[in-house]
Amino acid sequence: QVRLLESGGGSVQSGGSLRLSCVVSGDSRLCMGWFRQIPGKEREGIATLDFDGTTSYADSVKGRFTISEDLAKNTLYLQMNSLTPEDTAMYYCAADRTAPCDAGNFEPRQGHWGQGTQVTVSS
Repeated sequence: QVRLLESGGGSVQSGGSLRLSCVVSGDSRLCMGWFRQIPGKEREGIATLDFDGTTSYADSVKGRFTISEDLAKNTLYLQMNSLTPEDTAMYYCAADRTAPCDAGNFEPRQGHWGQGTQVTVSS
């Protein structure tokens, strides 16, 4: 069973950067991704990384966020630059053997999610 442990959230001023980390264990050849959710709004898929290295981004973060992985550390990252208050949300990592693997359509099953980490961007 896949296990995910996130870290790296926090508070930052507008224009700043943060890097989220997610240690992924228990399975391989996964589609991995990052989602975010603002209270009262639907969860948004923002970035995915397929096991073959293919990446996908939501338009809302394209050019500012980068998804990557360190295979030696079994860790998925989300580098977030040029943050704005609109990026304030709870961020979740997820990993599953499902298709398609793209930011708009990745639907991990229950039990394939991290616990979430809060990102707050102040103006």
